[in-house]
Amino acid sequence: MSDKTEAAPGHRTPVPSAITPRLIRWEILCVLALSLGAAAVSATITFLGVLTAPESLSAQSTSLINSRAEDRPWLDLSLQLHAVVFALAPVALVVYLLHRSSESARTIGFDLRRPGFDIGGGALLAALIGLGGLVVYVASWRLGLTLTVTPSTLDGNWWDVPILVLQAAKNGILEEVIVVGYLLHRLAQLGWSPWKAVLASSVLRAFYHAYQGVGMFFGNLVMGLVFGWFYLRYGRVMPLVVAHTVIDVVAFVGAVYLLGNIDWLPG
Repeated sequence: MSDKTEAAPGHRTPVPSAITPRLIRWEILCVLALSLGAAAVSATITFLGVLTAPESLSAQSTSLINSRAEDRPWLDLSLQLHAVVFALAPVALVVYLLHRSSESARTIGFDLRRPGFDIGGGALLAALIGLGGLVVYVASWRLGLTLTVTPSTLDGNWWDVPILVLQAAKNGILEEVIVVGYLLHRLAQLGWSPWKAVLASSVLRAFYHAYQGVGMFFGNLVMGLVFGWFYLRYGRVMPLVVAHTVIDVVAFVGAVYLLGNIDWLPG
């Protein structure tokens, strides 16, 4: 007779609940490989191409939101919406993984429990980082350390502004939930010191913005340190989502429609 015990039909197999450091490390690698870690590698490769081009950095340009089907507005709109929705899949994965480890989105402050604090704190952070980012962009561009950044090349469609706002919200949710809330939480569970984790998070943020040039690399590094400090202080990621969204709305919508295509983007 075999010593192997098999579950009877209809018997529910117990689900292991323990999450080990080894599993956490693999989980982090998988999440980043499906999201901003991959973006950091892509941005670094792109930047190497920019550095080896014959033109100076400031003579080269990059745009952040482009038409996906010129002269076919309905198809362009469909593709823009598709890009926004599926770019948020890694956020859904992170929330799922938190629940699987007996936690939740509330663990990292990704919820609506404190709307006043989230909006107020986010607005203050947006003013601080937005103004600082503009200064960094202009200074680094004049020094030839940053590409000319055009936030959006969309023009002439009735849905341009809604799409730009959705893109801004997508950036805020994707980056802050994964690179700050999730990553700092999991690194703390691995025993990393708070500021070591913040530095790692900030370096990752800087690298996936590397395609914009040296100046914006360091500008986003500082942004990551400020956002990391805020998260360590208050334990909530929602104010960071609000701040990032506001910054990008101003950059995307304001630069194109209010400031005559002045090109800047701090984060």
